[in-house]
Amino acid sequence: MEPIIVISVLAGFVLLLLFSGASFKPLRFVGQAVIKLVIGALFLFFLNTAGNRFGIHVPINFITSSVSGFLGIPGLLALVAIEHWVL
Repeated sequence: MEPIIVISVLAGFVLLLLFSGASFKPLRFVGQAVIKLVIGALFLFFLNTAGNRFGIHVPINFITSSVSGFLGIPGLLALVAIEHWVL
């Protein structure tokens, strides 16, 4: 086979994969980010519910839910520490 034909077929496959896969990756990233924000808000809700007896209250907003959602339990504990000692 001619090298031009092989290179053009491979380039065609690469372009096909780039165009078909490009539309799904940003949607998947946005979907995972939204799920993490919701999980962070739920973490904060349960923290505020359980921490009401001890005077722990972290407001539920975009910043705090993103910190607790993306960082998980260590982020939630960091928010409690910031709320307790800094503010």
